[in-house]
Amino acid sequence: EVQLVESGGGLVQAGGSLRLSCAASGFMFDDYAVSWFRQAPGEERKGIACISNDGSTYYPDSVKGRFTISRDNAKNTVYLQMNILKPEDTAVYYCNLRGFSYDYWGQGTQVTVSS
Repeated sequence: EVQLVESGGGLVQAGGSLRLSCAASGFMFDDYAVSWFRQAPGEERKGIACISNDGSTYYPDSVKGRFTISRDNAKNTVYLQMNILKPEDTAVYYCNLRGFSYDYWGQGTQVTVSS
């Protein structure tokens, strides 16, 4: 059974940093790309970072230069380092494993950035 468990969220002041973790199990972690999404109140869930099995990364402009995704295959964990946080980064952050025939989500972790 595929499981994705996020942790590391919390309350931080604007300009601060947080590191989120996504602990994965139930699949061959090394072989798959993993993504981070976020969903703010009243908004759609949006992708904010992706890391492929070979370590290639992708970010939308909204977080590029502030967020860094990484993976530790020995620990089956994906990280999201978030720096220079802004109030508009406030959202529930989700880890995602997706392919043509599957789509798995973690339970999410709340990030709140105060101004």
